[in-house]
Amino acid sequence: MHITLRQLEVFLATARAGNITLAAATIGLSQSAASSALAELESQLGRPLFDRVGRRIQLNENGHYLLPRALDLLQGANALESSFRQDIPARLHVSASLTIGNYLMPAVLARLRSEAPALRIEMTVVNSVSVLQQLIECRTDFGLIEAPFSAPQLVFEPWQEDELVVFARADHRLAGQPGDLAALAACDWVMREAGSGSRRLLETLLQPAIGAFRIALELGSGEAVREAVRCGHGIACASRLTVARELASGEFSVLPTPGISLKRQLQLVWHADRQLGAAAAALRSCCLALTTPR
Repeated sequence: MHITLRQLEVFLATARAGNITLAAATIGLSQSAASSALAELESQLGRPLFDRVGRRIQLNENGHYLLPRALDLLQGANALESSFRQDIPARLHVSASLTIGNYLMPAVLARLRSEAPALRIEMTVVNSVSVLQQLIECRTDFGLIEAPFSAPQLVFEPWQEDELVVFARADHRLAGQPGDLAALAACDWVMREAGSGSRRLLETLLQPAIGAFRIALELGSGEAVREAVRCGHGIACASRLTVARELASGEFSVLPTPGISLKRQLQLVWHADRQLGAAAAALRSCCLALTTPR
């Protein structure tokens, strides 16, 4: 068997683009050369790697098995080249959910950069479901999420504890009152989008106790949720980290949820079939070193 790095490069580009023509353009090959390299790879492996659906091609089961292993081989080859060209820094792709990315990662990345100043870090901040999807598709090296998920392709490691709070404007009718789940159920809610860690935990822990939420607004970021609450659109639930300033200033008030704990475990995640590279391992160590005691 004589699989080449070029064949694996074509395979990876095609998996990402979903189209051979686009894949060929991204790696500087003609369409015929890319198609030939992909056909040779499938021939050498003795099985197809893609399902053809119209003009698009999608990874099949064989392709999904090969994807993380091909990426490891290509990254290893790139690292070998880089070791002979010291002016080119290593690169780490990180995906973090919104609360982690906005409030916890700056300190983690500061520590990492102090330990590895030449490391080039690219971080994407999206919701937890998107982080997992990027990991499964091998579009990122390391993930950090806020909600309890499971996927057989991924390794999940508990990191640190976070607490969600239900909050409202300080002049809300429930502010300063004893906790009342029925009263919370009767309120208008400002919610994060489906797929966010806070939305998932809220639906898992609080919804069974209060029933269906009266959703007034459904928004795609914590900032938008806070502004909506500030403008009087309803109550919301978010990490205490994200509303710490408003709570300290007295602008917002926590609404108690008697008998219900809204604590959650933040998690570190990576692909089970990919080796944790030196840069990703260093990031993991920095995360564990900066775990906030609760």
